[in-house]
Amino acid sequence: MPVSSQPSEGHLMSEEVHLRLILVSGKTQDFTFSPNDSATDIAKHVFENWPAGWEEERVSSPSILRLIFQGRFLHGNVTLGALKLPAGRTTVMHLVARETLPEPNSHGEDLCFLRVAAACFFF
Repeated sequence: MPVSSQPSEGHLMSEEVHLRLILVSGKTQDFTFSPNDSATDIAKHVFENWPAGWEEERVSSPSILRLIFQGRFLHGNVTLGALKLPAGRTTVMHLVARETLPEPNSHGEDLCFLRVAAACFFF
């Protein structure tokens, strides 16, 4: 479960993951979570502790909140620990409202195909 909605001053523990979530509007908010928290846990915590400055972007359910990290949607069961985020640093992720997600491997397979094709072309 989330450690807190705000990182504590001067207190960085290796068991804490600091996230800065950015909305499409550009508004940001910092949160602190455990490495065991999943994308679903994060969405639920943010929904239940919706920041005061985000009223206009409020959604009807945590189930439509999606995290994007390094250009990829995080599926619900992915934990922060599995992402191997750098300790002691704040990681930036985007938070968007979206009903459904692409299949976990559908995008990756397309990228692998493009890399193979590009590699074959250059060699």
